[in-house]
Amino acid sequence: MGLSVTISAADEQDAEHILKLQYLCYQSEAELYGDWSIEPLTQSLDALRSELREGHGLVARLGDEIVASVRARIDEDGTVRIAKLIVHPRMRRHGLGGRLLDGIERHFASGVEQLPVPPAKRFQLFTGHRSEGNLRLYRSKGYAQVATRELGPKLTLVTLEKAA
Repeated sequence: MGLSVTISAADEQDAEHILKLQYLCYQSEAELYGDWSIEPLTQSLDALRSELREGHGLVARLGDEIVASVRARIDEDGTVRIAKLIVHPRMRRHGLGGRLLDGIERHFASGVEQLPVPPAKRFQLFTGHRSEGNLRLYRSKGYAQVATRELGPKLTLVTLEKAA
């Protein structure tokens, strides 16, 4: 590749780049489920900025280009809800998703968040039932299925969790 990928905290200036990458990355999910109205494809820039303010985000950069990202927030019961783990299609299968997942877990497990947020007790995320690559990654990182929720005839969400 020539350049190494660096991972750092996402900030306000990254929001527009993250949104564009998110739109690109979720095309394959939309195609898999035949639904281009999924939330990651319709999310506004303001909503993404709000997610970054209310939680924590990471970006992976190849030089100046953001090539992967993840966001998470912790709730009052200590559940860290991880969302929108995305990797540029040309950068998939190089371990970036796993590195971002490890990084967001470390952030919340270290107790970096401000009080009165409790310490992380568990990590939780979800994906579609046909998203085999996602399911494989999450299971390889110790996540186990705890629930499913049918959203329609084409999509069932699989919720996975692991202890902090």
